[in-house]
Amino acid sequence: MVKRVLMIAFHFPPLRGSSGIQRTLKFAQYLLGFGWNPVVLSAHPRAFANVGDDQLRDIPAEVPVHRAFALDTSRHLALRGRYLGLLALPDRWVSWCLGAVPAGLRLARRYRPDVIWSTYPIASAHLIGLFLHRLTGIPWVADLRDPMTDESYPSNPLVRRVYGWIEKQTVARCSVAVCTTPGTIRIYQARFPDIPAERFALIENGYDEENFAQAELAPPPGAGAPFVLVHSGVIYPSERDPVPLFAALAELQAQGTLSAANFRLVLRATGHDEYLAQLVKEHGIGELVALEPHLPYRAALAEMLGAGGLLVLQASNCNHQIPAKLYEYLRAGRPILALTDPLGDTAAALRSAGIDTIAPLDSKEAIGEALAHFVPLAQAGRAPVASNAAVAANSRQARTAQLARLLDRVARINRGE
Repeated sequence: MVKRVLMIAFHFPPLRGSSGIQRTLKFAQYLLGFGWNPVVLSAHPRAFANVGDDQLRDIPAEVPVHRAFALDTSRHLALRGRYLGLLALPDRWVSWCLGAVPAGLRLARRYRPDVIWSTYPIASAHLIGLFLHRLTGIPWVADLRDPMTDESYPSNPLVRRVYGWIEKQTVARCSVAVCTTPGTIRIYQARFPDIPAERFALIENGYDEENFAQAELAPPPGAGAPFVLVHSGVIYPSERDPVPLFAALAELQAQGTLSAANFRLVLRATGHDEYLAQLVKEHGIGELVALEPHLPYRAALAEMLGAGGLLVLQASNCNHQIPAKLYEYLRAGRPILALTDPLGDTAAALRSAGIDTIAPLDSKEAIGEALAHFVPLAQAGRAPVASNAAVAANSRQARTAQLARLLDRVARINRGE
């Protein structure tokens, strides 16, 4: 029997610049091997601010991809840089709903999917999943990933109320709500005590072995080259605040512990280069810190493989989250310096993999001590790295096997088996 899942995802090639793309892309690629035929409903590329064709080849030919009408309110409906807030509720891509709901109904009639699956962090995706579920009666799996709201997020009170409504409707009406960390499940169980605990399922993020195999490893640095510490991906000022790190670097530079001759921090594709450049200038660490542009995905993996060390930034207000990039860091097999709350899920995931080079993100003193300890440890080849068993458990194929079992269970229940 052919089993089909309609996958609603904004983050999908040719969009680039978000590690979240890999979750849907790899599920769509590997579900075929577990007896599920995906049909992807994404947004028209005009809605994407950053596009590239480097991951289009990863979409299997057997997977139909339909790109519905969508606009980015901030770019397409703005006048002199300003737009009506109501045209961006719940987010700037709400127009995607106008294209995706009719397109989804057509796809439901054509392919007769057994399950609908939608994925965050674009709230409109769950709005589309909710509408299609209500209109078709097809069971719905909501890939929440992280909490959609907290007491201060989204920062705009009206947007937060709309997000809260979508979140409540999603948890109440979906068959299963999938989260990526144990902390997120605990938050939702506390937030919705009347919802059965079995409605929540854990499917963490992961890494893809095929992508690593295809990444071209850069030649090793020559003798006397500086130690290179890489942070790959977006640095959110409120959630990955680098100010204490920059202050620690400035102090270590003043002490002569770190210099351009022996250390370089590469911040790759931060998404906030202008803000960070000003901070780098204010702290006088321009010789230690390099802000580098986006790389094609496999080139970014190659950079990880060749780095002296890899940097994690995660504030305590995200203790219930784990950066998707962390799993690729583990697979890269390089030493990891994690600046995060030791009590959070990110630190717990690292410790379970055997990595204890962790310091709080908000303490300049602790970061300075951690850097002074980590760099020579990594240079000497004595810094802890993830075990083979820990790495294998985090593969995208292993995560897809979990998703396939979940989809099987939802489909069986819907059939009354």
